[in-house]
Amino acid sequence: MLTAKAAYASSFIVEDIKVKGLQRISAGTVFNYLPVTVGETFSEEKQGAAIRALFNTGFFKDITLERDGGTLIVNVVERPSVAKIVIEGNKDIKKEDLADALKKIGLAEGKVYNKQILDKVEQELRRQYFSHGKYGLKIKTEVTELTRNRVGIRIDITEGRVAKIKQINIVGSRAFSNDDLKKDFELSTTNFLSFYSKDDQYSKQKLSADLEKLRSYYLDRGYINFSIESTQVDITADKKEIYITINVKEGDVYTLDKVKLSGELVVDPEELVKLVKVGPGEIFSRKNATETSKAISDRLGDEGYTFANVNMVPEINEQTKTVEMTFFVDPGKRVYVHRVNFKGNTKTRDEVLRREMRQMESSWAASSKIERSKTRLDRLGYFEEVGVETPPVVGTADQIDVNYSIKEKASGNLQAGIGYSQVQGIIFNANIQQDNIFGTGKRVNFAFNNSSVLTRYNFGYRDPYFTLDGVSMGWDLGYTSRDGYQANISRYNTDVANAGFNFGIPLNEFDNLGFDVDLKNTSIRDTDYSPQEIVDFINENGDSFMTLSGGVGWTHDTLDRAVFATRGGQQRFSALATVPGSDLEYFKVAYKQEHYFPLSSDFTFRLLGEVAYGDGYGGTDDLPFFEHYYGGGSASVRGFRDNTLGPRDTPRAGSGQSPRPFGGSSKILGKAELFFPVPFLSDIKSVRIGSFVDAGNVSDGLNFDNMRYSAGLSGQWLSPFGAIAVSVAQPFNDGEQDDVQNFQFTFGSGF
Repeated sequence: MLTAKAAYASSFIVEDIKVKGLQRISAGTVFNYLPVTVGETFSEEKQGAAIRALFNTGFFKDITLERDGGTLIVNVVERPSVAKIVIEGNKDIKKEDLADALKKIGLAEGKVYNKQILDKVEQELRRQYFSHGKYGLKIKTEVTELTRNRVGIRIDITEGRVAKIKQINIVGSRAFSNDDLKKDFELSTTNFLSFYSKDDQYSKQKLSADLEKLRSYYLDRGYINFSIESTQVDITADKKEIYITINVKEGDVYTLDKVKLSGELVVDPEELVKLVKVGPGEIFSRKNATETSKAISDRLGDEGYTFANVNMVPEINEQTKTVEMTFFVDPGKRVYVHRVNFKGNTKTRDEVLRREMRQMESSWAASSKIERSKTRLDRLGYFEEVGVETPPVVGTADQIDVNYSIKEKASGNLQAGIGYSQVQGIIFNANIQQDNIFGTGKRVNFAFNNSSVLTRYNFGYRDPYFTLDGVSMGWDLGYTSRDGYQANISRYNTDVANAGFNFGIPLNEFDNLGFDVDLKNTSIRDTDYSPQEIVDFINENGDSFMTLSGGVGWTHDTLDRAVFATRGGQQRFSALATVPGSDLEYFKVAYKQEHYFPLSSDFTFRLLGEVAYGDGYGGTDDLPFFEHYYGGGSASVRGFRDNTLGPRDTPRAGSGQSPRPFGGSSKILGKAELFFPVPFLSDIKSVRIGSFVDAGNVSDGLNFDNMRYSAGLSGQWLSPFGAIAVSVAQPFNDGEQDDVQNFQFTFGSGF
């Protein structure tokens, strides 16, 4: 109720203002909104404006004005405040999320209560639940008056069942089937993965994205005049099923007549022509045309034209159904880098970061160099996250800064722990490692490992920038004692002491050449149950050997990250040989290639192939048995027990032993694996699962007639306790002597 008691016959000068009826709101708040001050003349014309101004605050439900001599009296009745909001019946959406949504429209505890807000509350709740596919929603609100001019609000929600998409029909499509057109849609009818993907729940945003995919599908196949005439979304009376109908007009297929480059071609036109992915006579494809524009823009970006625009200008001939395509190049100004800045490196020295930079200060900005610098920082392994921004320099039109933001992680500590492997059993280990000692990027480590299979001590050092040109240098000292029987191979024991040096020489951005020299002393201890091959070897060569070996390796690495890569590849070739005059003379060569193909933002396909071979030379007839290759296990052909594939030994007569894995002088391995996000954990980057097919075997000589195959599921987790690998595999063609192990896992490192 808005009233004004005209207790005055004419205008008067306000000598004082009094406010009556206030409970929670201060008088100062009223004075701030009241368009009248002491000393002004208050007339009948001003009373309406004063009442409207106070009412528009939303604080009051009744306002009256009175005059007492020269005093203006403002009588108010405050609206109640919301003391408590209770939400019941919600299951699909958390109470916190609903409370935040209601707060945005003005309903929250402590706020002024307004009856009109309840209509907005219902609209907002329906919007929230409709976005989750629940169209059978029922809402009941109850307002209870409390003491001290307060109210309590109770909202009872009956969510109902999720409405599922029953049918998606595309009307007017003649050139393609509905299944082909819908295969990349985010929305779908119910399938066996819908419980996780929720693709059978209608969403206006998802439908818009699917309509754009449909449009792109046709435009990429020459239907340049394709159009979506209308879209209908119908829900059944029981609010349980949704039918989506999309009406389209295909039009005709258009081909390219001419393709031209025009504008300011600041780069050699012959280079730009090589980037054009469309040509005369081809069916028009918007995808290929867009990729051409991007490729040209990226090429200009490498020359410093960071803000270059390459616009597609199609000229359509409706009579001949052809398109003349012109790519108009507008390079803009050439941009230079003013400063390269780093933020967040509290421990790592600035020089460690700058030596990874491929984008230099005071040179023109190259998009590929800026991104490559980010990748190199990410691959160091010292940081959890690396980001990059290129803001323009204030006051200039041709300069930018390149700012790298870094979130450091612990790169070294003392670890002592326990682990378990199906081969090694319980593993006790200790490790002191600092990958970035004193922030210099150098690595120092001491490791101890003790299990039923082996005992190992190792001390190592590596300087990745031994020279300013990026030549690395490292050395290591170690001792290893191994029990062959516990490792699923022949019965013998070895003790190995070694010392080695290694160097790495970068050939270019992606290739590295490595050299290493190792001095090794190997002692063999046979047992009463050692096979005939080992007894014969010891009788012929002795049981202790000193060898000096040299090795060379080449690596080509384009992986986007060192752990859980999603794109790029890696090739490795290595060769090792003991020098003539060593107690044993032999060589080993190996080649490995691995590549990751991103199929989408969540799915990655991996291919891996590896082949290795070794043999003796000079006074050594064959590759020594303790240098043999082995196959089977989580790092080889999964589904077969570790080290059990390939040739078997010959038990000594009367020993009563069965043949055991003896390894071979050559091996081959192949893997195909599809990685995808873990259901309900897609945001966690330290976990991934996959489906795989493995193939491989070990043999004497290059003989791979008896390949073994398996398929299954895998899981990997970089946990705080160390890397955990799990696989479930089924061999395809296991033989009588093969040792099948369907479930395999390993975990370890420090607690």
